[in-house]
Amino acid sequence: MSITQRNNVRISGSGKRTMVLAHGFGCDQSMWRLLAPSFHDDYRTVLFDHVGSGASELAAYDFHKYDSLRGYADDLIEIINHVAPPEPVVFVGHSVSAMIGLIASLRAPHLFAAHIMVGPSPCYVNDGDYVGGFEREDLEDLLHTLEGNYLGWSSSMAPVIMGAPEQPELGVELTNSFCRTDPEIAGQFARVTFLSDHRALLPRLAAPTLILQCSDDIIAPRAVGEYMQRTIPGSTLHVIDNVGHCPHLSSPGASAAAMSGFLAPLGL
Repeated sequence: MSITQRNNVRISGSGKRTMVLAHGFGCDQSMWRLLAPSFHDDYRTVLFDHVGSGASELAAYDFHKYDSLRGYADDLIEIINHVAPPEPVVFVGHSVSAMIGLIASLRAPHLFAAHIMVGPSPCYVNDGDYVGGFEREDLEDLLHTLEGNYLGWSSSMAPVIMGAPEQPELGVELTNSFCRTDPEIAGQFARVTFLSDHRALLPRLAAPTLILQCSDDIIAPRAVGEYMQRTIPGSTLHVIDNVGHCPHLSSPGASAAAMSGFLAPLGL
């Protein structure tokens, strides 16, 4: 099975550099459709679906491999080596994919010129002075509900995660995206996403990093972005005035402007 088939890899744009965009939990590459065209003149934009999501090859899903984000990071390294040798890429990761990109970058730093983390969180669980946004018990209850009634959970949670109260059609879109995902795969990916803790890895990231966050995000509160900015050496935090966890859909213009403003001084 080819990497292109496994991850439904799609390449657009005509630029000299390569930008790889990775979607978050319950989503697929279509979530970048409003943002990616802003970069087609300056980059080859690479979109793909994580195995188990979108139009990826479901037969490639391995419950052992994907029992941690390392399996997804291994896939990402293979994708970048396949589409963009030998020049390093600009990596844009939404939500959990920001951490997938972090893990991959620490394993293969030569492949990454810069990171743009959209709504990232290294740890969703409150821990002492660290504010992740959730108590452990609340997350366990959320995951138990997801595993017991995935379609019902998706219908109630997706609009909350999307936010964007003035664009209710986006909440419907995210709900439909969640509901297209196999419930068993979604349950494992959710546990891997919400119960992992990658805070110890943040100080090791050397590549230039933009943390792109919404002013009101129930999944990744502002305190998380501020913590990451303090912990990742030389990183930049940009907060968009937006409600929700998916600014690339609900506020693509402001997201693209923040990304361009970050990349231009780097010559990327």
